[in-house]
Amino acid sequence: MQTLSVVIPVFNEKDNVPLVCARLKDVLAPLDLEWEIIFALDPSTDGTEDVILAERERDDRVKLMRFSRRFGQPAATLAGLAASSGDAAVVIDCDLQDPPEVIAELVERWREGFDVVYAQRRTREGETLPKRIVANVGYRVIKRVAEVDIPPNTGDFRLMSRRVVDHVVALNEAHGFLRGLVGLVGFRQAAVQYDRDPRAAGASKYNRFFGSIVIGMNGIVSFSRYPLQLISIAGLIASLFAFLLAIGYLVAKIAGVDFPIGNPTIIVVVSLFSGIQLLSLGIMGEYVGRIYDEVKQRPQFIVESAYGIDPDAAQRRIAGIPDGP
Repeated sequence: MQTLSVVIPVFNEKDNVPLVCARLKDVLAPLDLEWEIIFALDPSTDGTEDVILAERERDDRVKLMRFSRRFGQPAATLAGLAASSGDAAVVIDCDLQDPPEVIAELVERWREGFDVVYAQRRTREGETLPKRIVANVGYRVIKRVAEVDIPPNTGDFRLMSRRVVDHVVALNEAHGFLRGLVGLVGFRQAAVQYDRDPRAAGASKYNRFFGSIVIGMNGIVSFSRYPLQLISIAGLIASLFAFLLAIGYLVAKIAGVDFPIGNPTIIVVVSLFSGIQLLSLGIMGEYVGRIYDEVKQRPQFIVESAYGIDPDAAQRRIAGIPDGP
């Protein structure tokens, strides 16, 4: 029988854990497959771990890995994928904005032969207008500059076959932008449209003003060299502007035009070039920082405790070490 792993990165979601477990079980029961639910838990302060363990006492197919500190959602997602054992794996958030009922459609398309089935948002209930605008602009920018195909209006909610999961985990990138990593791996992909719901309970863990911007920047820097090329273009334009300005001053001086030359001109020109230089350094710093993180080769996560999971096997998969016979 086919097996399915459901990976849920979680942090301070005590009220949502019983809800997501109940809805997942209702969805998975009629699908004619074996399944497991893996919670990848950043240490929480609201008793989320106890709630998950209570769910595990009722059903040992609910599994838990708890990290030694908060590593963030991308690392938790990759850790859960590394620990999964199913023929396919679904990544879904715990806040129930992504309806678990969509999983039945994802599984159906997977059985048709697709290796990746991503859930594509048709509507976004419960999100503010500024966030929708930022998301819309961000997806357009990423689609234009990214070196891999990242479908618009998609998050981490998707199904991946075992070979896709293995390839994604083996990439072992310090900044795991899952949408880009799956696009980089490739294979046959399909979309399932759905309407996103408001959060079931609790508050979002992302900054309401900068969260989407940070995610978008991660995607751009991880999968595009376009910002570096943009620096070169900006430098060329600025140099041309300075050259034309100097020619204009020279012609005006020869023509005997009386115009003020002094502090205002110097301040404008210096400010312009200083701004371009600082912006360029900031963009290059983002790329250098990524190189620094990758070179250190620090573990993406450290498991403090695990229930129903072999954390060492997950670490080996992340490191690209095959499991023993």
